[in-house]
Amino acid sequence: MALARLVCRAISGVDAPEVEVEVHLGTGLPGFSLVGLPETSVKEAKDRVRSAILNSHYKFPSKRITVNLAPANLPKEGGRFDLAIALGILIASEQIQCSDILNYECYGELSLSGELRGVDGIIPCALAAKKQQRQVIVCTDNQHECALTGAQGFVAPHLLDVCAFLQQQTTLQAVQQSAAPVSKESEVDFSDVLGQEQAKRVLEVAAAGSHNLLWLCQLPTQCIFSHYKLM
Repeated sequence: MALARLVCRAISGVDAPEVEVEVHLGTGLPGFSLVGLPETSVKEAKDRVRSAILNSHYKFPSKRITVNLAPANLPKEGGRFDLAIALGILIASEQIQCSDILNYECYGELSLSGELRGVDGIIPCALAAKKQQRQVIVCTDNQHECALTGAQGFVAPHLLDVCAFLQQQTTLQAVQQSAAPVSKESEVDFSDVLGQEQAKRVLEVAAAGSHNLLWLCQLPTQCIFSHYKLM
């Protein structure tokens, strides 16, 4: 019997709660069970992971495979767990060796050929990983989002590249940190609004002091127009 543990994250609003991906290979009739309150898109990972492993020239274990996404009371959706599940199977079956896998968080949906595709919610996941001092591995489609967080990460196009990197057989391109975006000067100003001198003065004071502002207006069009100029 063999067991592998990896760390990934689900999406719950703007938060990214941690999910432990446990992969167990047991005796008995070959099978593939996925537990831990997975949505339909996560359950479909079984077919994607199997094909991706075989097309990456690895063996798919003829064992009773159980994948647990803990905690079980947290809903999981999307293909974000594909890469972690595939790596867990390869580690549990001792096809790849990686003693520091818990230092990484891996995100990516697998194609049938093993190529990695982008997933939603990388920004909150990378921010949470940064707080835990973990490195993230993402696909090419998600590298820009990861760069915005300042988290240390790597970009991989294929499952084979991730496996080779984790075994220190090759290097991956590091996520290039993005510079702070340069704010552009607004193309519109209050000179476009005729009259409303008192209202404009109030808006200017509120903007200068970052004060809260409550709109009370009988002419919605003028209020919306003035608000647009303020922004």
